[in-house]
Amino acid sequence: MTHGNGTQDDGPRTDAAGVRPGRHAVVVGGGLAGVTAALALADAGVRVTLLESRPRLGGLACSFQRGDLTVDNGQHVYLRCCTAYRWFLDRIGGAHLAPVQDRLDVPVVDLDRPEGRRLGRLRRDALPVPLHLGRSLAAYPHLSLAERASVGRAALALKRLDLGDPALDTQDFATWLTAHGQSARTVEALWDLVGVATLNAVAADASLALAAMVFKTGLLSDPGAADIGWARVPLGELHDRLARQALTAAGVRTEVRARVGSVRAEPGGGWSVHVPGETLAADAVVLAVPQREAHALLPDGALDRPGRLLEIGTAPILNVHVIYDRTVLNAPFLTALGTPLQWVFDRTEAAGVKEGQYLAVSQSTAQDEIDTPVATLRERYLPELERLLPRARGAGVKDFFVTRERTATFVPAPGVGRLRPGARTKAPGLYLAGAWTATGWPATMESAVRSGVGAAGAALDALGRSRGLLPDFFEEAA
Repeated sequence: MTHGNGTQDDGPRTDAAGVRPGRHAVVVGGGLAGVTAALALADAGVRVTLLESRPRLGGLACSFQRGDLTVDNGQHVYLRCCTAYRWFLDRIGGAHLAPVQDRLDVPVVDLDRPEGRRLGRLRRDALPVPLHLGRSLAAYPHLSLAERASVGRAALALKRLDLGDPALDTQDFATWLTAHGQSARTVEALWDLVGVATLNAVAADASLALAAMVFKTGLLSDPGAADIGWARVPLGELHDRLARQALTAAGVRTEVRARVGSVRAEPGGGWSVHVPGETLAADAVVLAVPQREAHALLPDGALDRPGRLLEIGTAPILNVHVIYDRTVLNAPFLTALGTPLQWVFDRTEAAGVKEGQYLAVSQSTAQDEIDTPVATLRERYLPELERLLPRARGAGVKDFFVTRERTATFVPAPGVGRLRPGARTKAPGLYLAGAWTATGWPATMESAVRSGVGAAGAALDALGRSRGLLPDFFEEAA
């Protein structure tokens, strides 16, 4: 095989003992899954090359420049129960830049009340599960007393579900909620409030298996599990700059603007990975790219029914960015009912805005708006922000723009579980990673990191290297 320096490689070599020296793994994709896989492999002593087609790392959780403004492509949060992503932050030295709130506290404003705008909160107390949410739920003003009582009964039934039961993936969450006494209002004002943000789907379109996983893990496993964390700096500071530093320190060769054209098994064993101007020889390859890209790169026979990857649908997320000439929101974030607005975040300090306030509005399940012109979105959302935030009335709008992720997540529809592959393929030495693989989690940063660790663990087994340095959540991720 020919390498970029023009030298010739006659294929994988072995030493006198029959052991191939300098085990080399190539990771294709520099999102969270790929960076995680590369770090885990390098930590175990494997020589690693990471290839990313974009000019930056971070995948779908990244930043870019808009003049002097540093913009995240979308607002990303995580929960205290996201042990894999928290490990990742620790591993790159960024945990202090994305802290978790001391205690779950979510302001919820209802704009569709006869008496006018009304504020409620979802927050926890320092009590054991499920009492930790009892006082908050009892005082939640957006539901009737009977609806609040029904939520408690449904939560207990949800807690009893066996997440290992494959039948859960054949059902939708809304049907289950209705069967357990949840009104349409309860679904809108509580279950979808959380589910849309974490699943990128309303309850009627979501697999019961994934929805149950989210609520059991986030709300019913540990009192602090749902405490929210988010980056106080641009995502690129974490997922690109600090990630690159960690990769370099671990000895990983990182190449951006390196689009892989093909991945081929070599007759004598091992793999060749082709990028423009170079062919890399590898003992193991991790494909940490979206499902359609993975499908295009997979060699014949690597998966049973490889077309199932194309059956995993994608769902968009729209982000609306508004810079006002004054402060209009006195909270880190809030969410809303009775308005198209979903979650609104203050990104002023993180983005480097010196005057006024920068708000980012995260709109999941945005299938109907993802291609809407900016001018139309401006006409739609600025009045809604004025309804939600009285101080925005009369405030000057210094900038208004949108970012669109058309394939932000996989669609968590019933039946998706049977489509998601594990880390191992039928081709020795070839592994899959990505939030869309079979991690048991929806398409989140947590799922991406877990998939990277799982792929690295599978590769280490094949390379004869110890998994001893993998983080302690590895068995869950494998």
